[in-house]
Amino acid sequence: MQIHTISDRGRWFEIYAVVITGIAKYILVDWLEFRLFYISGAIMFWVWYILSRYHTNRQILINWGFRREGFLETFKFCIPFVIFALIIIGFYELGVGDGFLEWSLLPILGLYPIWGLIQQFLMIGIIAGNLKEIQSLKFKEKHLVLIVSLLFSLAHFPDYRLMGFTFMMELFFISAYFRWKNLWALGVLHGWLGGMFLYLVLHRNLWQELWVVF
Repeated sequence: MQIHTISDRGRWFEIYAVVITGIAKYILVDWLEFRLFYISGAIMFWVWYILSRYHTNRQILINWGFRREGFLETFKFCIPFVIFALIIIGFYELGVGDGFLEWSLLPILGLYPIWGLIQQFLMIGIIAGNLKEIQSLKFKEKHLVLIVSLLFSLAHFPDYRLMGFTFMMELFFISAYFRWKNLWALGVLHGWLGGMFLYLVLHRNLWQELWVVF
């Protein structure tokens, strides 16, 4: 099978598609509260796109970071930040002590890594990866770490606590990606850490939010 490389125009198309996905979040989730519809639709679209690209380029999954190599290295690099963040989250929950901890945290921690993986694929595999490869831009990795972390933070506007948290988290995640290029570890850590932060700090029950439209 012939392997097709993507042009700079194709890279910009992917970036614009991610931007549209982000805009749709503000409309469908923040405004209309169609969280389940948005998340399931976004996952299905991007899984379809990944499979479509894989059909013409068998190397693309590895290029994006869907591979076994680098999983442990990425995990070990990010785990100090994860542990520190979990300690802060734990002390916050103990200090508040309002009994928000419920059984619904379990399905969140089980399912949220899927959505976390897609988010990391979009922000790092697509945006950071393409900006790095577009020849006319000539971004250095340290610049991309800051730019994409800021973009990921802005995607969580207007909650400033969540914006600050996601900015710090993405700084570590993108740095790890540029070293070992493994999305699986980032997706798992994003799901677990993000789920804990949303649940215990922001007191958002994501499980209930999924079904709010019903």
